[in-house]
Amino acid sequence: MRKLIFLFLVTLLSGNLVAQNHQNIVESLKRSVPGQGRIVIVQDARLEALVGVNLDVISSTDQMLKVPGFRVQIYAGKNSRESRAEATSFGEKVKELFPELPVYTLFVSPRWLCRIGDFRSIEEADAMMRQLEETGAFKEITIVREQINIPL
Repeated sequence: MRKLIFLFLVTLLSGNLVAQNHQNIVESLKRSVPGQGRIVIVQDARLEALVGVNLDVISSTDQMLKVPGFRVQIYAGKNSRESRAEATSFGEKVKELFPELPVYTLFVSPRWLCRIGDFRSIEEADAMMRQLEETGAFKEITIVREQINIPL
């Protein structure tokens, strides 16, 4: 009986020590150490909650974070049914050529637009714009600044 109680106490204490020593990278960076610098991290609490989480488990449809970024606009039409059909067909062409890219076909008064991608930097958007130009399937390609979606 004493061995069983001793084993239980050792297991309980070791579990508490592991829980106390387990802290994520953000917490360890924030701690203050004399003689060393101080790190201040300003970020969304949802990002800190994801530290240590297996991102493969999170599907892309769960939650999106909206941040400033860039998209490549491949079509800008008029306010008509034909323009809507053209914007949709341009989006389908992009899906055939680049299936990994998100396509956004939207109406911003007074015209239909087709934009692709969620690029954090203008360099990424420019590289994609050049790939689209090489296909020869698109005439008017521009880079636009827009709120983009980042999956959490």
